[in-house]
Amino acid sequence: MDEAVRNEGFNPRRRNFLGTAALGIAAAPLGLAGSASAAPAGAPPLAGGMSPASHTFADIRQIHAGLLDVGYVDTGPADGQAVVLFHGWPYDIHAFIDVAPILAAAGYRVIIPHLRGYGTTRFLDVATPRNGQQASFTADAVAFIDALKIDKAIVAGFDWGARIATTLAALWPQRFIGLVSVSGYLIGSQEANRKPLSPKAELQWWYQYYFATPRGELGYRENTHAFARLIWELASPQWQFDDATFARSARSLDNPDHVAISVGNYRWRLGLAPGEDRYASLERRLAAFPDVTVPAITMEGDANGAPHPDPKAYAKKFRGRYEHRHLDGGIGHNLPQEAPRAFAQAILDVAKLV
Repeated sequence: MDEAVRNEGFNPRRRNFLGTAALGIAAAPLGLAGSASAAPAGAPPLAGGMSPASHTFADIRQIHAGLLDVGYVDTGPADGQAVVLFHGWPYDIHAFIDVAPILAAAGYRVIIPHLRGYGTTRFLDVATPRNGQQASFTADAVAFIDALKIDKAIVAGFDWGARIATTLAALWPQRFIGLVSVSGYLIGSQEANRKPLSPKAELQWWYQYYFATPRGELGYRENTHAFARLIWELASPQWQFDDATFARSARSLDNPDHVAISVGNYRWRLGLAPGEDRYASLERRLAAFPDVTVPAITMEGDANGAPHPDPKAYAKKFRGRYEHRHLDGGIGHNLPQEAPRAFAQAILDVAKLV
């Protein structure tokens, strides 16, 4: 199969392949609340993507799935090909506020869950450990998609969400039939994380080491919004988002389990927090670094200020039809929100290959 890497080098702020008309058609029926519809044709992109920060996902549904009562968005035709989008840290479902209308207008059913520790997602049992290990998110995703009775789905995401989507596509290719992953192959293991990086690379993970301390946990708890905004600014240094755009997502970080999940995730990576026995088998499968055999597109922005691997380092992990797209134009870590058209187009293109 084709394992070549293609660097597109296009600027998504110039390229308008579907046009703003698709957004205008889709916005109203998708449960988008706000004072205005999508940006009119010919209008420049607004801070935070195409639509103003007054737009939110108005219809948040809830479903019991595994250990969680999951809050999620479900838009587009109910009988359309399912596309499940996973956000990262410290972001939320609004990273896809301008991606969802494009996909729905093209006939796809678009599903966007709040991860554990975000938004309206809650644990069903107060006694359940507030665990942030890698496999817990994979298991949550499978339980969620099972609860929705979805047999096959295309999966996509960025940051933590890219890792979740990649674990699904790698372990269950018969079910998760296409993948779009920002920053590529992010599956990890505690063993692999034992190896030190170069001093310059370690510096990029400063918050991971901060969270390893009681001071760091307290600091994040007391300054969650300010901390998250700093991460947004460092990870996307050229993205000129406004206060309202950040506030729209920051509300999801007020989830009572958010700090415990966030801190626990980074402590688990360093081997400072134990995993749960229920995830041991799944974690072993992920620690073998399984290849991705389904059609896949990986993406990277030219201004990603967060730690991310070189695309050449992971290209061979994709054994099916594969392409890498490099985006110019000052695109940072939150690629779906900064370049929604390009992200949506990658999903549409992967869908043609499944």
